[in-house]
Amino acid sequence: MIKAAIMGHGTVGSGVYEVFEMNAEKIARVVGEPVEVKYVLDLRDFSALPYGHKFISDFAVIENDPEVSVVAEVMGGVGAAYQFTKRCLQAGKSVCTSNKELVATHGEELLRIAEEHGVNYMFEASVGGGIPIIRPMLQCLAANEFNEICGILNGTTNYILTQMIHNGVRFEDALKQAQASGYAEADPTADIEGHDACRKICILSDLAFGDKFEPDEVSCEGITKITLEDVANADKLGCVIKLLGRAVRCEDGTAYAYVAPHLIHKESPLAAVEDVFNAIMVDGNATGEVMFYGKGAGKLATASAVVADMLDCIEHKENRRRILWGNGSKHLLRPVDALQSAWYVRYKGDPKDLEAVLPVESVTEPVQGVVVVKTKKLSTADMEQKRKLLAQKGQVLAAMRML
Repeated sequence: MIKAAIMGHGTVGSGVYEVFEMNAEKIARVVGEPVEVKYVLDLRDFSALPYGHKFISDFAVIENDPEVSVVAEVMGGVGAAYQFTKRCLQAGKSVCTSNKELVATHGEELLRIAEEHGVNYMFEASVGGGIPIIRPMLQCLAANEFNEICGILNGTTNYILTQMIHNGVRFEDALKQAQASGYAEADPTADIEGHDACRKICILSDLAFGDKFEPDEVSCEGITKITLEDVANADKLGCVIKLLGRAVRCEDGTAYAYVAPHLIHKESPLAAVEDVFNAIMVDGNATGEVMFYGKGAGKLATASAVVADMLDCIEHKENRRRILWGNGSKHLLRPVDALQSAWYVRYKGDPKDLEAVLPVESVTEPVQGVVVVKTKKLSTADMEQKRKLLAQKGQVLAAMRML
């Protein structure tokens, strides 16, 4: 019998245990023998649970038990989770995680340690919850050079934008609804400011381009400035607003990577992705565009991806998965300043000033002194410079990229 351990018993951790119990027979068929969760690490008291006797509070018990060969890290954060993961790998135990912050910030180091000790570090659940994306990129799409990755990577912000688009709910109220429904944390900063999506696009960029993309260096903008006026204007332009994470490869091998709200045309497959669903478009130079779609979070969906990685580790114990990327020394991240985009601009002031400054493609008639412009393509740096010029003449109420 194969012995496993789970570090953390929150939403995902309890889900991992539940999946092992619920699908025990199927799991045994997949790997050829039963898998038992021997330990669950958590400082809280879960003794009342039917499996309460399996709980421990001392990580060293897992670290020093030679029977435990694979561990789920579902603690979150980069403190104890980082230290415990590193020590598990050094002790010859494979580790599987849903912790996107840890993978984005320390993934290259942990993958290197895993290689040195002949074990696996796997993280399918760190991007898209239960949506398969990491393994398809590593296996099904492995023969491709990746030209672009573009996706709705955060279910909370997508739910909020869906409420704004379809029900006319203001951002602040939509956020409260998300919190009441359990889609947003009490502190929603990581979601609504784009940090969660940023970590995920960094992981996908690491995989796609083979070197580390540092989250702190990636341009990141959330959805807190979006108003119902912007939503209505997008609709008139045949678009909807979505928070996207994008990575775009350039001819010299460098890449843009960033997170920002975009106006996207309603004909785009991404436009129809609503509520807490995620979708990731991957453009390979052989396959063209393929899209991965599903619930990006949720207890059992995310736990399913963690358990699948654990089974993969068990099956490939003697022939480990080759997953590696560099430490960032190639400096592949290109400053977003040079990225060319068409822009949506909402401006209060004289339309003549606007047309004198921006390369206008279309402009609306003023309504209470406010006009809406769709620009031709210009760089981020040019747009920022022109915003400053316009701010001297009137008021730039909003500016967003159009995809």
